[in-house]
Amino acid sequence: MSQIIYKIAPEALWREAVKYGRFTGAPIDIADGFIHFSTAAQARETAAKHFAGQTDLLLIAIDGAQLGDALKYEVPRGGALFPHLYAPLALDAVLWVKPLPLGAAGHDFPTLEGE
Repeated sequence: MSQIIYKIAPEALWREAVKYGRFTGAPIDIADGFIHFSTAAQARETAAKHFAGQTDLLLIAIDGAQLGDALKYEVPRGGALFPHLYAPLALDAVLWVKPLPLGAAGHDFPTLEGE
C-alpha cells in the first residue's frame, strides 16, 4: 500500500494552515476528533461525495510514513480502510499541493501515486 495519502481542502483554509505552520483540520475534522484523509483510490469518491460543485479546492499529497503512530487506518463504513490522523498535520510531511479545478464532469484530478 502506498504511504501517500491525500487531503482535499478549501484554498483559504490551507492558506491559514501555511500561515500558522500546521493544519489542524477542516470543521468536520475538528468535530470528529481527527483529520480525514483518502488514499489515491478513495480521493475521487471523496471529492464527489463531500465536495461536489465546490470550487477553490486544493489537493494535498502527504507522506503518511512521516506521520507516525498518530495515523490510523480505520473502517468508518462500507468496509474500506480510510486514513485518519489523530494529531495536527505537520507541514513538513506535505509532498505537494495542487489546485483541484471543477470541470464539467466533476473535479479534474492529476494522476495520483497509488492508483
